[in-house]
Amino acid sequence: MLRLYSLILLLMVSMTVQATDFPRTSAVPGGIIIIPLKTTGNTAPHVYYGKNQVMVEKTDMGWQAVVGLPLSIKPGLHAIEVKGKKVSTISFNVKAKTYPEQHITLKNKRMVNPYKKDLVRIFREKKIIIAALKHWSDSSTELSPFKMPVTGIVSSPFGLRRFFNGQPRKPHSGLDIAAPVGTPVYAPAAGRVIATGKYFFNGNTVFIDHGQGLVTMYCHLHNIDVKKGDVVKRGEKFANVGMTGRVTGPHLHWGVSLNNARIDPRLLLSQ
Repeated sequence: MLRLYSLILLLMVSMTVQATDFPRTSAVPGGIIIIPLKTTGNTAPHVYYGKNQVMVEKTDMGWQAVVGLPLSIKPGLHAIEVKGKKVSTISFNVKAKTYPEQHITLKNKRMVNPYKKDLVRIFREKKIIIAALKHWSDSSTELSPFKMPVTGIVSSPFGLRRFFNGQPRKPHSGLDIAAPVGTPVYAPAAGRVIATGKYFFNGNTVFIDHGQGLVTMYCHLHNIDVKKGDVVKRGEKFANVGMTGRVTGPHLHWGVSLNNARIDPRLLLSQ
């Protein structure tokens, strides 16, 4: 009986630790890894993974780096560079992960094989989208669990290896949430709108900066209620679900970029 009680207590403690662990870590492509830093003092060090600056947080245990792992990352050893009083590197290991395939049939073949004039537009828009997703601002709110931006059903999870009309395309870099046109879209965390636009593939889109390289993206919107520079609070409505751009039905594509790496949005949700 005592042994059973001990096991139950251990399970309760384990569940409590998992419930308060944020953000959730997953050392795989599209995941997050948290790396403790040896830096002391009140001045945050500058940390880089490749060419991209990394979010740094101060906790009761000291400074830590919150690193987003791109879907293209290879399994094995990698390293971050820490620039404080001295420059040092810290290695970390990434595990392999194979995401499922998803085959989608689009009636509008132009969304699979765009016309020549479409490619000019797509190339121009791609530069704008990449610039927004790699945006960096030193200001940040306290990193806390996100809320789902819309009420609906997850129709396409993150990381799927996609095929459109049988043709391979880049992996799915966000979370698709199916909901009727007009369903309200809410900010999952406080932030500032850094860009809005109407794009060939993404349709009506909003980008929100949450500080230190954490940017969220919302695509295929019906309408947008905010403009560049607006500040949004956690839970504030800023758009409605639509079916603009490359879609097969009404849904929200929710993307999260951390140090210019597209990560699984679910890692930022409260359990």
